[in-house]
Amino acid sequence: MSLVNIQINGQPYQVDSRLTVLEAARKCGYEIPSLCAFNHGKCSLASCRVCLVEVVGARGLVASCVYPVNEGMQIITNSTKAIEARRASVELILSNHEKNCLQCDKNGHCELLHVAEIVGARDGKYVGEMTEKCFDELAPGLIRNTAKCILCGRCIERCKEAHGISILGFENRGFKTIVAPVKNRSFANSPCLQCGQCVNVCPTGALMENSEISKVDAAFKAGKKVIVQTAPAVRAAIAEEFGEKIGTCGTGKMVAALRRLGFFRVFDVNFGADLTIMEEAHELLERIKNKVAPLPQLTSCSPGWINYLEYFYPELIPHVSTCKSPHMMQGAITKTYFAKTHNIPKEDIFVVSIMPCTAKKYERARSQMPDDVDAVLTTRELAKMIKRAGIKWNKLPEEEFDQDLLGEYSGAGVIFGVTGGVMEAALRTAYYWMTGEEYQKIEFHEVRGQEGIKEATIDIKGTPVSVAVCSGMVNAKKLLDEIKAGTSKYAFIEIMCCPGGCINGGGQPYVHPTLLPNEDDDILETYREKRAKVLYNEDERQVIRQSHNNPDIKKLYAEFLGEPGSELAEELLHTSYDANREKYPD
Repeated sequence: MSLVNIQINGQPYQVDSRLTVLEAARKCGYEIPSLCAFNHGKCSLASCRVCLVEVVGARGLVASCVYPVNEGMQIITNSTKAIEARRASVELILSNHEKNCLQCDKNGHCELLHVAEIVGARDGKYVGEMTEKCFDELAPGLIRNTAKCILCGRCIERCKEAHGISILGFENRGFKTIVAPVKNRSFANSPCLQCGQCVNVCPTGALMENSEISKVDAAFKAGKKVIVQTAPAVRAAIAEEFGEKIGTCGTGKMVAALRRLGFFRVFDVNFGADLTIMEEAHELLERIKNKVAPLPQLTSCSPGWINYLEYFYPELIPHVSTCKSPHMMQGAITKTYFAKTHNIPKEDIFVVSIMPCTAKKYERARSQMPDDVDAVLTTRELAKMIKRAGIKWNKLPEEEFDQDLLGEYSGAGVIFGVTGGVMEAALRTAYYWMTGEEYQKIEFHEVRGQEGIKEATIDIKGTPVSVAVCSGMVNAKKLLDEIKAGTSKYAFIEIMCCPGGCINGGGQPYVHPTLLPNEDDDILETYREKRAKVLYNEDERQVIRQSHNNPDIKKLYAEFLGEPGSELAEELLHTSYDANREKYPD
């Protein structure tokens, strides 16, 4: 790293020569407003013109989000000329923006409102015709409202960067330009993965999750036994919605809040994760020992990844585990085993999953498993329900999940929420089943970390097992192409749709440096690690850290399922995939 000397508003600084003016200013303690920059200064198109600054010697104002620093540069962020230009840019954006802020789901997290306040913009400065509105709510996971879109291009770049498929793009030209799937199709009629990464970077309410809070309200009103189950990654982020720092574990307060919302039972999907490992590890060993299906085996618990598989690599379906994802497995067990042991008619039970993921909404509605879970709420939606109920987060006690039948879980189940976690959990159990001994180190650090692709060869008592872990479909493509070419060296591959895994899911709290109080400048570089640490710390605190040692799992198999891979287990816990899924249905 080489350093350059610059001045900002007359003050000298040394900064990394690779930075843009926007990035350098943030490092030096200045906030230059921006709407098209994301991912800690990475800019989509330099289109919003809100980050304009003066640079001595430059022709006119420059867009700080793409303008590189250089030796001796003199930057002026607060000149009258720059301030007036920024204000005009924001006022022009507001002139073509739907301003029903009270009804907007992004209220409280809107970057446009934040920037408008900073630059002193006022609505009504420019008045005229507005671009025709398109509202798309047909897809289970996502909603698109072009009347709130500011054409920043962040969603376009995020889809391309994370998945390499560019579902979104600019449609039409000039004043009629909108952001949409090709030919302004609905998300439901395009090969969208429903992952919600576009939602996470949208600065306004143009892209949002398709809320199911009303379904939950209706179930309560109808007198259903409403049972809630929360995914591992939710606890790693929910506290952020109530002003706590990134990396704060919210498990106990979350459970307390869910009880006060009136749920009949509050369960942890970590139990379902342990159940998934029992079935998935058994399936892997059957592939290795008895060659019942081809290797490598690919994980199946990420619905965004399954969507990608069906759209772009249907020929690789035989490689994919047939296991349902943890919350779908647990929903199936809740409506059978739990219902039977508690003498509750199945039709009286309404199962709600709290997920870090918008694609789980699509998964819930899949024709292959339509009855396991009744509604899916994101982490953000749960926070809305808690706030709506007037529950004060900082006044909540720390409470435990309900323990009757579906309550116990292992540390292996906890780490499902981070990239590499499913692999590590499976290896802990596969090692035991292959050797008859527990892996003494317990942790497989080889598969941890936030890299896009991680690979390792695990020595299982003299038997080398090559594995790989990846997140983001742009990384998965490399591994999938190797399988197609017959050159893959792996026995087992974990694939997660969202970069970093579920801790960075499309339903998690928004992360933007200008909207986060009391956080360091490098937060966008570290927030995944901070959330991941919450899960790894909880794993370390558990007495039981392998799925096969979970006593409730043992009891479930002994009393109900029989053994992993049994006929009943296949019926309730496994699924199938669509090899003929159309990318652009009529």
